[in-house]
Amino acid sequence: MMIDTGTLRTSVRNGIEFIKKQRDVIDAEVFASWNEHITVRVNYTSDIPCNGIHEPKSTQGCGIALRVVFGSGKGIKVGLGNSANDITQRGIIDAFSKAKRNKIYDPDFLSLPVPIGEPVLQNYHDPETMEIDDETIVRLGWQGLKGVLEEYHQNRFSTSIIAGGDITIIRERMAIASTKGIDDFDESTILTANITSMVERENVKGSGWNTSTHVSRFRPEDAGRESAESAIKTIGGERISSGTYDVVFGRQPVADLCANILIPALSLSAVNASDTPFLGKLGQKVASEALTVYDDGTIKGAIGSKKISCEGIPTGKTSLIHHGFLTGFLANHYLAKKFDSRIASFIPRNGFRFEKGKRSYTQQPGISPTNIVIEGKEEISSRSLLSEINHGIYIGRIWYTYPINGLAAGDFTSTIIADSYVVKGGEIAHPLRPNTVRINSNIMDIIKNIIAISNDKRQTILWGNEEIVLAPEIAVQGVQLDSISGFIA
Repeated sequence: MMIDTGTLRTSVRNGIEFIKKQRDVIDAEVFASWNEHITVRVNYTSDIPCNGIHEPKSTQGCGIALRVVFGSGKGIKVGLGNSANDITQRGIIDAFSKAKRNKIYDPDFLSLPVPIGEPVLQNYHDPETMEIDDETIVRLGWQGLKGVLEEYHQNRFSTSIIAGGDITIIRERMAIASTKGIDDFDESTILTANITSMVERENVKGSGWNTSTHVSRFRPEDAGRESAESAIKTIGGERISSGTYDVVFGRQPVADLCANILIPALSLSAVNASDTPFLGKLGQKVASEALTVYDDGTIKGAIGSKKISCEGIPTGKTSLIHHGFLTGFLANHYLAKKFDSRIASFIPRNGFRFEKGKRSYTQQPGISPTNIVIEGKEEISSRSLLSEINHGIYIGRIWYTYPINGLAAGDFTSTIIADSYVVKGGEIAHPLRPNTVRINSNIMDIIKNIIAISNDKRQTILWGNEEIVLAPEIAVQGVQLDSISGFIA
């Protein structure tokens, strides 16, 4: 059952009034959320009877969560509690009893969040997506598959085709109120298409994606068409030997490296754990002067945008790296207060309760990015980017990217799986055979050796990640690529 924003706001306000009347309460925060995650699964095989797409599946969640600050003769204690599927007075009482029972002393807790400025975004969600019907949802799935098949058929491929992926719709509402004066709400809608297709007999596959906040602007067929086009282009791929290469990272690899290696290290969570290669380097040069990275939750039309965080703080722009210098870290209120000093302060714009891409009352406010933007000091065209490396490798898609020995070491590995090419004389020469090369490098070496960044950015999504990366293509010198044993090819 869908719950409207007015009901959520009434619930959190009633919760605050109830908690104010309880003994030993100093401060309190009440958060309520409703969300729905709808998925249409593309599953097509040309040579085996299939349905093409599966019926839509959806999960809904609603509930209420409390953070309560208790005062007693032994000092301040903080209690957490929530109640599932019940945002009435009964749910509030249940959550409060859990918070009171679970209260603990936390030496790092200084206060609950206080209001900071006014939100930039207003009414940015799509009412049509909020009311989307089953027929429209199914049609979006067929559009994604149609794009795949039309592209293959136009290029005379009708057999040995496999296509898979997801059309996903997220609808969410939340409200928050506190004794510190926060009283706000948010609504957001997200639509994504992420499709992979392959020509099995050629052992090639390609990927495509599309994103939107509004159903009228959503084009899942473009994602399908792009995946087929990418697969066809990589037929006849060749191996390369292990060595150090100049490379161009395409948008998906840029997003993958950001989501799994770079951005987690640019969070106060990593600083708090001393698990980041950027520890103690604030204000220092850490990357090529060509690189600028920031998080901005207010970009109109970007699917990572939010009006407020799950702590009731307006989103905004947080500078992380500017022209190669480390300028900041992502923060929630808890860690921003802990690390606040005369030397540095951090605005807590990124305190979100994300669970599998949705805001959820079951989570405490962690630190999550919104829209990560990567810019170059002097951006150039994608074609000029190839000329910058002259001879090397264009890496179009990677997977299984993970840090080695923790984030602090900076070392990572990743496998090149599709959409990649050998570059000669500043031009694409021939495809690279999928699953035959692994990247073994260090993220600090990558960002220090950037030589150029393209001027064409695109909202790039990764499966299972909350943030969006407005990713360009990036040219990097001296990346270690290792040939994978032949039996994997």
